[in-house]
Amino acid sequence: MKLFSSVNDVSNIHQIVSEAISQKQNPFADEQLGKHKTLGLIFLNPSLRTRLSTQKAALNLGMQVMVMNLDKEGWALETQDGVIMNGTTVEHIREAAGVMGEYCDVIGFRSFPGLVNREEDYSEEIFNKFVKFCGVPVLSLESAIRHPLQSLADLVTIEELKKTEKPKVVLTWAPHVKPLPQAVANSFAEWMNKADYDFVITHPEGYDLAPEFVGNAFVTNNQDEALAGADFVYVKNWSSYNDYGKILTDGEGWMMTNEKLKLTNNAGVMHCLPVRRGLELSHEILDGPNSLVLNQANNRVWAAQAVLKSILESLT
Repeated sequence: MKLFSSVNDVSNIHQIVSEAISQKQNPFADEQLGKHKTLGLIFLNPSLRTRLSTQKAALNLGMQVMVMNLDKEGWALETQDGVIMNGTTVEHIREAAGVMGEYCDVIGFRSFPGLVNREEDYSEEIFNKFVKFCGVPVLSLESAIRHPLQSLADLVTIEELKKTEKPKVVLTWAPHVKPLPQAVANSFAEWMNKADYDFVITHPEGYDLAPEFVGNAFVTNNQDEALAGADFVYVKNWSSYNDYGKILTDGEGWMMTNEKLKLTNNAGVMHCLPVRRGLELSHEILDGPNSLVLNQANNRVWAAQAVLKSILESLT
């Protein structure tokens, strides 16, 4: 594997899930694989789980790790070609990415959308140019429209805990105080469709995801209908795709609670974190036995380790 940016870069999702579980059972089995190899983690946006889990995964594999918060520590980047750089940008992405590729064997890169211009965000311009110009394998640490490492960890969590071969998995929209990207929801939907679960998406009117991510999911604006008999419930906010980047409702009545949990098949409740307590998810669920948020966070390490192992094997 030379690129990990979506589920489409994985030839066999069941195999990579099995690899992640294998890495979890024996974290240092492949520590010689990354010896004398350097992973660069480049962040244009904040990170907690993604940074720490990917760094830990790399260390488990024997790699050296360099981290740079480019939004705070680097020069202002220019991404457009053919421009005269006489404004606020200082360094072009061609040189910046190229230099990083000289220093690192593998690079993880994170960038968020602007949530202003849908076409620009969904073109993945910054991520794609970075991949093009760095010249080394790249794994996405979240892009404008996807978060594949999170989704792989989510799939690992479900596979570890499911009680039926084809569980009912529900992605439910949740309230938030500010507009958030569709990246986690898009990516989760993409991976759940590939896993061929009984997959349902529920959200208020106006929050439809892009059709290419919805896939074969059943979509409803009736949250109670969606939750009925669910084995896993994934809670996540996202801003509008059609009325791009906008908040269309205060979301009253959409927060997951123990009362709503009664509609489910005693479902495990998932969230990628960070979570707004008492707004996206109730305290009672987060502090209760149905919460899987720490399981997911733990599995972020093993998801990253499985991906890095595949990338390192491609370098040998």
